[in-house]
Amino acid sequence: MALGMPKNESDKMVDKIEGGSTNKIVKIFILFFIVAICCLVLNYHSNTYILEYFPNSNKSIFSKKLSTYDSNISGKKSSTQENYLTYSKKQKIKLKKVLKEAAMGDKTVIITTLNAAWTAPNSIFDIFLESFRIGNNTKELLKNLLVVAFDQIAYSRCLEIHTHCYALITKNVDFSGEKKYMSGDYLKMMWRRTDFLRIVLQMGYNFILTDADILWFRQPFAHFYAHVDFQIACDYYLHDSSNPNNSPNGGFKFVKSNNQTIQFYKFWNKSRRTYPGKNEQDVLNIIKYSPFIKKIGLTMRFLDTSYFGGFCEPSKYLNYVCTMHANCCIGLENKIHDLRMAINDWKDYMALPNDERKSYKYTWSLPRICG
Repeated sequence: MALGMPKNESDKMVDKIEGGSTNKIVKIFILFFIVAICCLVLNYHSNTYILEYFPNSNKSIFSKKLSTYDSNISGKKSSTQENYLTYSKKQKIKLKKVLKEAAMGDKTVIITTLNAAWTAPNSIFDIFLESFRIGNNTKELLKNLLVVAFDQIAYSRCLEIHTHCYALITKNVDFSGEKKYMSGDYLKMMWRRTDFLRIVLQMGYNFILTDADILWFRQPFAHFYAHVDFQIACDYYLHDSSNPNNSPNGGFKFVKSNNQTIQFYKFWNKSRRTYPGKNEQDVLNIIKYSPFIKKIGLTMRFLDTSYFGGFCEPSKYLNYVCTMHANCCIGLENKIHDLRMAINDWKDYMALPNDERKSYKYTWSLPRICG
């Protein structure tokens, strides 16, 4: 008790002091609680988006990103809306119709995509179709080829010379001209194609995607791997079909329709936001190492350039080649020039007597401008 102060007044003062201390403690506790919550939120977002700023981060950091993809793909609410293709009922009916008409017995469709620049007379499209007609047992595959046109001009041209055509036209976007490699319109076109292929898978169809600057000289089926979900050609092949360090080329792939491939294509398309400014092939080259592939059980193999060659790494002998791709080649006229050379090489090869073709290891005279 304080000296000279009545007992009841001193007690009141003690209570007041103790009450003030308690309020101070409560305020401090609330402040610490708010700071802790803010730290947790910031930590969550840094884990989620760290790869957007450090695309070459190691695989352990990559795994932090997966929680976001897992929740999106498993159907949980996402904080962002993905720009998937939307279809009217009429468009879906049309797509299902052309897929059914073009499909093989096992629901496999050969698909190529084109714009007006590539469908002009004597351009890439004509060379592409010619390769099927002069190839070894490839002419019959034309009935299984679906041509997807990015613009009305390409669609009209397709209807003139081919059976199965589909218009994948984007409103207010002109895809008709030649699109320079890695230009803005080129990237839009390639990502639109990737998401279109997701829709094909969701409709229950397997597909062989082939760029139109790929020549078909033999049927490829004997060189595909059985029981593999996703298999893709390479610019450069390391003689091991399971090695992820192979350099895949998105222009030729065989993909089976199942839950694994549908999830993978969703993941692939979402990864566009993580790596802006990259095309679908460059993004694939990054996500092929992702633990997500193992998580969903997707099997992936890389195709041998001995059978699926290109100007980057031509198949060594025409005795084995199935396809020849004008990769490592920029510019429409350059592609046309060297693809014509490849057509002529094949015609010379096929003109040889049968015994000589089998015994003589005939090679390419190209690439001349490309490569």
